[in-house]
Amino acid sequence: MPTITIFKDDFESLLGGTRPASRTVSIEQVEEWLMLVKGELKGHNPDSGELRIELQDSNRPDLWCCEGIARQIRIKQQGKLAQYPFLTGKSNPKKKVIVKPGLDQVRPYVAACTARGYRVTAQGLAQLIQTQEKLAEIFGHKRKTVSIGIYQLSKITFPVTYELVNPSEARFTPLGMETVMTLSEMLMVHPKGVEYGGILAGASRVPLLRDATNQPLSFPPIINSREVGEVEVGDDQLFIEVTGTDLPMVVLTLNIFATNLADRGATIEPIAVEYSTRTSLGKRVTTPQDLRKSKTISIQTIEQALGQKLGIKVVKQALEIYGYEVSTGKGAVRVKLPPYRQDLMHTMDVVEDVAMSRGYAEFTPVMPAQFTVGGLSRIEQVSDRARELMVGLGFQEIISNILGSPEQYSEHMRIDKTEWGKMVVVDNVMTLSFSCLRQWMLPSLLRIEAASSRAFYPHRLFEAGDVAIPDATHELGSRTETVLGAMIAHATAHFSEIHSCLDTLFYHLGREYRLEPVPHPSFLEGRVGRIMIEDKPIGVIGEVHPEVLERWQISMPVVAFDLNLSQLIGQG
Repeated sequence: MPTITIFKDDFESLLGGTRPASRTVSIEQVEEWLMLVKGELKGHNPDSGELRIELQDSNRPDLWCCEGIARQIRIKQQGKLAQYPFLTGKSNPKKKVIVKPGLDQVRPYVAACTARGYRVTAQGLAQLIQTQEKLAEIFGHKRKTVSIGIYQLSKITFPVTYELVNPSEARFTPLGMETVMTLSEMLMVHPKGVEYGGILAGASRVPLLRDATNQPLSFPPIINSREVGEVEVGDDQLFIEVTGTDLPMVVLTLNIFATNLADRGATIEPIAVEYSTRTSLGKRVTTPQDLRKSKTISIQTIEQALGQKLGIKVVKQALEIYGYEVSTGKGAVRVKLPPYRQDLMHTMDVVEDVAMSRGYAEFTPVMPAQFTVGGLSRIEQVSDRARELMVGLGFQEIISNILGSPEQYSEHMRIDKTEWGKMVVVDNVMTLSFSCLRQWMLPSLLRIEAASSRAFYPHRLFEAGDVAIPDATHELGSRTETVLGAMIAHATAHFSEIHSCLDTLFYHLGREYRLEPVPHPSFLEGRVGRIMIEDKPIGVIGEVHPEVLERWQISMPVVAFDLNLSQLIGQG
């Protein structure tokens, strides 16, 4: 979860909108208000006025900044969302960005706008940089899907062109350097090039933003030009651009930046982006742009979820003072999120906002009607026993997220478009990093192994946790099962070594099993077996294929097994 730093006096000024706040705010009041944004105050420096805030909502990138937190509190105080005329889509922008052909294979999308009238302060600049970094790193998957550039507008001549260039020919002075460098040199020498160059790996031509005088603005998603991309305190004319691989995410990121600057008093001027081919938003896209879609929700659903009768009037008011646009019908409300949000994925998202808007203290707690004694389920007993045995065998336990990407769970494992690679995919995702549910445990183990190359070998890792398996016969289309995964990595790791661990595990669990040969793309042919109990497959064991290791950038041989504990107890 993101943790951000803001300045208390800057926060207080933003609470008053474009007008200075008339009073200071106590730390106790700040802590109370932070409940509106799922935030927690983690530190306060009275001398500098710095507040360190941890935010618990990964679906609300608009809140990862001082402006966003102040905006949410201000809406509650004022009872409605302020108007942002630059998001109406009615303007006919004079300035434009021209997208040249060929970028669809590298980094196809761009959104941009200008901001005038806000003179950048030291604290405002710190927030601009922090927001830029948080959105690019977390929301933008370390700049892979979204990256942001901020420039001095007065030094730019429109139209701006977004195109592909030869990295050995294009050159400029990057931020943080004092010498002119080619783009190829930046990838090899500049710290940002070394860190993010992998995004453009394999591309013979790379993206470049330049203005009408052929002046380079930046090398997306790596680094800005020092001449125009170094914003300083006192600047009052800014150009903001966002590039990426997902158009709605690119536009939403720009919406957040534009709204933040508007809250600080800037006048936002939209820019027209002209593509060579048609996108999901058209061939000529004006940005910022309102991407909101409405959703109708019954009042009964909201009341059932919250366990309290509220009525349509109360629900409407609660959502409006949280920033929603709301219209009412017979027993239902039709809602739209604010234009800087795009996290309405399920009815429960709206229910949660109703609860936060009203305050959880407004709901009467209900004691359980029946007294019951809790206890571990059979599957938890078995998984706990398996954990004890694996620790006894010298393995180290990890705990990882069930959510991940198709790249990790399928493509890296060589099972893309195979029966083994079927997964439960998340609809309307906020980031590709968490767009599907794992269907087995081995990718989670390999992800840790890939980051552990400097640790002393041998590596012996295991995890017992949930996976989601697609199942058309199930009412939800999938079933959740508990799986034990284990792996060993060192220079001489071989099948017999992991097989002996599996044998010991089954012995102490009091079960018998057998192995039968099976072709599996993730493992070496002839060095992989299916784990069977009474003719039913419950897992797989083998030596991981070298191509899989190469995709994960793992330098040591790996042997592993993946055992379905839910299927195991189902046999007993």
